[in-house]
Amino acid sequence: MKREPAKSFQDLIVWQKAHQFVLSIYRLSDTFPKNELYGLTSQTRRAAVSIAANIAEGFKKKTKPDKANYLNIAQGSLEECRYYLILAKDLGYGDTAQLMSELEEVSKLLQGYMSSLLSVSCLLPPIPEFCLLSTDFCLLSTVSYLLNSVSCLLSSAFSYPSFFCV
Repeated sequence: MKREPAKSFQDLIVWQKAHQFVLSIYRLSDTFPKNELYGLTSQTRRAAVSIAANIAEGFKKKTKPDKANYLNIAQGSLEECRYYLILAKDLGYGDTAQLMSELEEVSKLLQGYMSSLLSVSCLLPPIPEFCLLSTDFCLLSTVSYLLNSVSCLLSSAFSYPSFFCV
């Protein structure tokens, strides 16, 4: 099934699931002891909001490395939330199984979004026709072709933009 390209961050399924996770975190953290208001309650909410907020902020960034940076920050906040849920469970502040399940779903979607963003297809120029006719004039073209190939592969591996990669 082919989806329409997202027009806003709200169209992204990963953001929608992350937002639902934030709402669930707020409901759970409402039940935490009042002495945790400026501790675990605040930290858990802040980290959860950071997941959805960084997905949203990254959506409007123009370059893939910028987008990837915000998605990576969201991944870090997601792992922070994972720890806070473990801590809340261990402290007896509530059942976190459903939230862990929601978090895992967001994690998989976020990883998929990041992977699709960073997958780079290379548009290598064709070998010039005159190379098929005479090798005398091909050295420069062949070297250029090979350099473009290496540049594209390196930009793919390290997520840097390249002229011949999209």
